[in-house]
Amino acid sequence: MTEKTAEQTGEAALVAELPPPPPPPMPQDPPREPGHGDLPQTPPRPPRRALRAVARWTAAVLVLGGLGAGTVAGITSMSRTDVPGLATEDDGRWDYPRLTLPALPAGAPRPFGDANEAEVHHADLRRLLLPAPAGAKVDAKADGWVTTAQYVSEYPKGDRAALTQRLKDSALRHIAARAWTMPDGTSSRVYLLQFNSVAFSTEFQDQLFGDDQQMFTNSVYPQPLAGITDIANDDDWPATGGVEYTTPRVYSEAKPYGAEQVRHAYVLAGDTVALVVHARKGAAGTEAVPFHQTLILQNQLLG
Repeated sequence: MTEKTAEQTGEAALVAELPPPPPPPMPQDPPREPGHGDLPQTPPRPPRRALRAVARWTAAVLVLGGLGAGTVAGITSMSRTDVPGLATEDDGRWDYPRLTLPALPAGAPRPFGDANEAEVHHADLRRLLLPAPAGAKVDAKADGWVTTAQYVSEYPKGDRAALTQRLKDSALRHIAARAWTMPDGTSSRVYLLQFNSVAFSTEFQDQLFGDDQQMFTNSVYPQPLAGITDIANDDDWPATGGVEYTTPRVYSEAKPYGAEQVRHAYVLAGDTVALVVHARKGAAGTEAVPFHQTLILQNQLLG
């Protein structure tokens, strides 16, 4: 309070020391009222050439402004695909619905949180399945919980009994699946196999790849699916296509393939192993873009 008063006092003293303002200048002779013999004084007129130039520039500005406003109004009223240079070309991606992660039970941690050492997905596994895209015909027999027999049907008949026994021995909890067919004939299947912990899921995937010591090398291929004649790494898969804490392995059936080409991938995501399969009959085979899109979206739901 004292400092503020001192500051205010100092300001007041400073103002008081200033000399008083000088008196205003004495007015000159007042202007005469125009009489009958006086003409009113008017400012000088600009040259005619200057007036014409100003008129031309004003008209040009108005025209350009009108054109600009009309262009902006036209662009804002058009859709993106109607504007040249802004059109989005169809690159083959499917129209998936907007994805959202399901709510977790009260107090349950995320699968890769610090408090979840077993990396368990506590959400309902069926709600972690990728929904079918627009235009797809969903297979009612594979839309939710499925049996072990349904899953092993993806493999050759001679391998199904041994694979079934592996699943019984590896603490499998349950399997969720979704399958659909697109108008171009592409058949899509997604399987999610959930185990008691990441240790059991990792062991099961190691068995699918045969040699545990070399499972992360590019020379190791998984147990082949039914109908595949030659497994090859998918060279079009981007190195950054995965999600943190998950491990995707992506394969494409090499030419010459049989009646249909099969693309498939495994994703190890904590306690869950995902199998994503795309297959299409004919010489054209399966498209890489929608397969990668499906895999990336499913991977995001698991991560």
